[in-house]
Amino acid sequence: MTIGDITPKKDEKSEKSKYVVEEKDSLLPKRQDEDAGYDEFDGASFTGAVFNLSTTIVGAGIMALPATMKVLGLVLGIAMIIFMAFLSDASIEFLLRFSRAGKTTSYGGLMGDAFGKYGRILLQICVLVNNIGVLIVYMIIIGDVLSGTSSSGVHHAGVLERWFGEHWWNGRTFVLTVTTLGIFSPLACFKRIDSLRFTSALSVALAVVFLVITVGIAIVKLISGTIMMPRLLPDVTDLTSFWKLFTVVPVLVTAYICHYNVHSIDNELEDSSQIRPVVRTALALCSTVYITTSFFGFLLFGDGILDDVLANFDTNLGIPYSSMLNDAVRVSYAAHLMLVFPIVFFPLRLNMDGLLFPSSRPLSQSNTRFACITIGLITVIFLGANYIPSIWDAFQFTGATAAVCLGFIFPAAITLRDSHYIATKKDKILAVFMIILAVFSNLVAIYSDAYALFKNNSGSGPRA
Repeated sequence: MTIGDITPKKDEKSEKSKYVVEEKDSLLPKRQDEDAGYDEFDGASFTGAVFNLSTTIVGAGIMALPATMKVLGLVLGIAMIIFMAFLSDASIEFLLRFSRAGKTTSYGGLMGDAFGKYGRILLQICVLVNNIGVLIVYMIIIGDVLSGTSSSGVHHAGVLERWFGEHWWNGRTFVLTVTTLGIFSPLACFKRIDSLRFTSALSVALAVVFLVITVGIAIVKLISGTIMMPRLLPDVTDLTSFWKLFTVVPVLVTAYICHYNVHSIDNELEDSSQIRPVVRTALALCSTVYITTSFFGFLLFGDGILDDVLANFDTNLGIPYSSMLNDAVRVSYAAHLMLVFPIVFFPLRLNMDGLLFPSSRPLSQSNTRFACITIGLITVIFLGANYIPSIWDAFQFTGATAAVCLGFIFPAAITLRDSHYIATKKDKILAVFMIILAVFSNLVAIYSDAYALFKNNSGSGPRA
């Protein structure tokens, strides 16, 4: 796509110039008047941008972080959550600063500016691998929550099965088909990410519902004296327990990955200078949710907390209305993931288009291409979640690798490349640290996943 001088529309409240380096800036539609359908677009609001970025961040991470407290203890665990928020903010700041210097408006354009065509292609492949894997996992979790799952010969009933009994219409395939056609597909049809601001706000609200229920249960049990004060520091007694501390690094490192959506949100902001406050507000909001969930989750379940805290809400909580509260948590979480789906799908579709049609006109101007890519990707995700054996295991390896590349390795590499000579010595030291941390996280994640697979001799994911 060739862009010359961009004249702001008359109804814009502030001027905002966007530039591109390549003929096809592949990751996102531009703010300028691309077709008549967007003539009345006045720009995304600060609040909408915060909700969209927060929804990108939270995803399923809210369920994995509480288990890190069991390994690290509350003090070190909370400190690491805060530290990773600051490190993620720094990596996003690298992206935005070098994007301004190179006059690029996308992550792909920035990688192309620093490393050429193959850098852009590598970025797009990583987004495809990461986001397809994440969305398949989301769909698997939704199926598990609503329709149940079987593992090692034991069947765990889903919410619908417990409510209505076992029927054909609450089976996994039918439920996911209805969810895909009735929720995922309509929400995936929006051409601007700002159009998802209301569903993102609802998604964040549903995550808060889970948080409120967890806090309420923990306080009730604390008052009744049925839970003990959780461990504040890690329990390190030998070399094995010391090395176990590092097994939580991959969960922490990937907790704030949202980098593939930052440029999309920035491009639609009414005032581009707001993107830094948007990022910091979203990180602060998500950090608060993460810390509160981790603290009260660990307080509630102690050392019995599971790797996915949602599984703890499948047992008797030892308080009145335990079953009802369990269902409320599980249903609100499933609904939360349904609304996270389109915000993660948005950059996936744009990257797929950029990879397949790098020289074509913008995706938003071609309804046929837009529809074909959308239908194709949703079909792949649906089939992957329902019919491909061991796909969960496969994405444990590839997903971790792609996520740390997007969140830390690529921003750090762009900074070290320093094509525009704007990086300071401090920036480069921090970039080296990011790469070392990301590589270490990857190695630990791959070793842990491989060890678990061999130990359990399991060839299938947690599905019926």
